[in-house]
This record gives sequence, structure tokens and C-alpha cells, in this order.
Amino acid sequence: MDTDSTLIEGLATDLDGSFEALVLAHQDRLYSIALRFLGEPRDAEEAAQDALVRAYRALAGYDASRIRDLRLRPWLATIVLNLCRSRRARRPAAARGAVSLDAPLPADLEPRADEARGPAATAHARATALEWADLLLTLPPAYRSAVVLRHVDGLSYPELAIALDRPEGTVKAQVHRGLALLRTAFASAQRREREEMTA
Repeated sequence: MDTDSTLIEGLATDLDGSFEALVLAHQDRLYSIALRFLGEPRDAEEAAQDALVRAYRALAGYDASRIRDLRLRPWLATIVLNLCRSRRARRPAAARGAVSLDAPLPADLEPRADEARGPAATAHARATALEWADLLLTLPPAYRSAVVLRHVDGLSYPELAIALDRPEGTVKAQVHRGLALLRTAFASAQRREREEMTA
């Protein structure tokens, strides 16, 4: 991204003067990643804030050439994912609730309603989105991380490989397998729902 290259140059020459621009450019995406991984808005907010603090501390210890070599999006994604994994591991299994897609997202990430759709279509779309979000939380962490970074954050496969510190072929397989697991779980849930309606 051109804005990231400008941002990186600013961070390399004046960390304190440019760090606010990094926060403004990336806080929403870090929150979105954390929310889809953790499922709790409060935890996601804390993880995103902690990720930015860790990023600042790390950058303060880097020399200018190391900062210029950073791939900012995957580097920040790595930081927030590591924090999310740690938070999730510390929570008791019973506290790992389902994510709600009704949780408020930053305004520029909030989906826009199609005004031509009626209330029934909007309600159906929302119910389906909630079901997918719940299913996403059931994926094993390796698959969830890959799917969230690829399809929620929009990282490319090379960036995904950097963020997850795995070969590109491995992350492609994890995304593919994660999506297959989601489709299977969704089809199974739909089948159960139809059976319950006819019983």
C-alpha cells in the first residue's frame, strides 16, 4: 500500500511524530481481526490497544533500516493474532462465547444496508451472518487465523504467510480447509434446522 510506505518512512525518521498516523490507519482493522477471533468486543478492543502498544515498543527498539524493511500489515496482524491467541488460551472454555456480528464495528467498516431490500431479507441476511460468525469461532485456531486474515482482513497469501510465519502453500491449505469446515458445519446446521421444522 502506498500509504503504508509513506507511513513506514515517517516511522523510520520520526517514530513519535508518525505513530499517531499508524494508529489512525490500522486501529480499525486490528479491532476487526481481534473481534472475529475472540468474539467479545471488550476483549477485541483491549487486544487491538495492546497490539498498538507492543508495536510502538518494538518500533522504538528498531533501527531505521529495519523499520523500512517492515511489511506493516502482516506485521501488525501477527502482533494482534498472538495477543488474541494468548487471551483465548487464558479464558475458560465456558467463557469462549460466540461472536455477534451485531457488535459495533468502526463506522467505515460497518456494512451498508441495501435500501432496495425489504426487512425480511435484511433479517434473513443478519441471521445468516450471525450463524457464520458462530461457526467461525468453532474452527481450530490455525484455520480461524488463516480465514480471518484472508477473508475478513483481506491480506494476500504472501502477506498471510508472513503474518502466520508459515509457508505460502501451508496458509493456502489452511484457508481452503477452514472454508471447507465452515461450509460443512453450515450445511449440517441447515440440515438440522430443516429436520427440527419437519419433526
